[in-house]
Amino acid sequence: MSKKASYRRILILCTIFGILLLGIFGYLRIRNAVPDEIKLVAESNESNIPKDQLHLNKDYPISFGDGSSGQDTVKCKLFGLIDLKDVKVSVVKDQKLIPGGTPIGIYMETKGVLIIGTGTVTGMDGLNYEPAYHLVKTGDYIEAVNAEPIYNKTDLIEKVNQYGNEEVILNIRRNEEEIQLKVKPVMTAPEEYRLGIWVRDNTQGIGTLTFIDENGRFGALGHGITDVDTSTLMEMDDGKLYETKILSIIKGEKGSPGEMTGFIDYNDANVRGQIKDNTEAGIFGIANDALKQEVAAEPMDICMKQDIELGPATIRCCASGEVKEYQVEIKEVNMTGDDVNKGIVLEITDPELLNLTGGIIQGMSGSPIIQNNKIIGAVTHVFIQDSSRGFGIFIENMLQMESENQ
Repeated sequence: MSKKASYRRILILCTIFGILLLGIFGYLRIRNAVPDEIKLVAESNESNIPKDQLHLNKDYPISFGDGSSGQDTVKCKLFGLIDLKDVKVSVVKDQKLIPGGTPIGIYMETKGVLIIGTGTVTGMDGLNYEPAYHLVKTGDYIEAVNAEPIYNKTDLIEKVNQYGNEEVILNIRRNEEEIQLKVKPVMTAPEEYRLGIWVRDNTQGIGTLTFIDENGRFGALGHGITDVDTSTLMEMDDGKLYETKILSIIKGEKGSPGEMTGFIDYNDANVRGQIKDNTEAGIFGIANDALKQEVAAEPMDICMKQDIELGPATIRCCASGEVKEYQVEIKEVNMTGDDVNKGIVLEITDPELLNLTGGIIQGMSGSPIIQNNKIIGAVTHVFIQDSSRGFGIFIENMLQMESENQ
């Protein structure tokens, strides 16, 4: 075989191989673009859907058998021939939400006392000790000392001092597992004993209300409240929403996220709701009458993720001192992402909001995203290198998490 013929054969094989690779990558890209689960809003509040067909993206008929079930699995095919994947399709009742945008003060107490680390303490003898080192772990919760329940840092300190230099048994909750650990406190001053454990029993901050539903339940933030030191989702025992006043705004810049700073008066008269759940998709609870009255907006339909369009939308927030809508652009919709609160990529385009905040800043988490007069989601995160852009969560993800925790 001539050298020229050999080169030609190699070229043909490389071309075929390249076409196969492109085909495989194209197939996988299309497959990954199809969501694993799709929710469709029923046109009726009836639990049984009186239809045998619904439409996805207005073009693809999906069979539901005899129409007596609100959930089914359907096959998605490329060109009507090649199987892509099975898609779980469920029908949810039509629901209207009152959009928020109101700033809220958040106070939350942990379920037990959260351990954020261990440290060295100096004993009365002048030596350094670290009694809890390699025993407790960051993210553990202390529930009791010698079987006596504790609820906050003050309880923990009192119990340790009560037992003096006696070895104490700590009841620890670690990833839903209950364990017991023995620790010997160190005397650091007369009648003062320490375990060498850094702990936290509450957290507070400012966020934005996303919605109030027809039953008076609220959703906010669009992401969970995590401990600043451990980055773990905080397990809560009790929590409240408070009225808050925004005092100033630090504009976001490249590499430096901005922030809303405000004043929260933790007075019973300023309570606006009870927090019931802290989840990866936001905080949820019951709004009181004062909050319902302050959220002056007409109820809106919800929009499922497959119906979100790239292009113009708005967000509701209180950057200017009053709740109003600002223009944004939906840049991406990721229906198959594993991250529950990063399904939407949006960009702030409103000149007024950019001038006020520089884009998305801390405190705006939970701002409802609205498109075609429907709530599609809520703002959750900012891009550190571009404060005009950020992530949002699908409203259906928030509602599903709320439903699971009721």
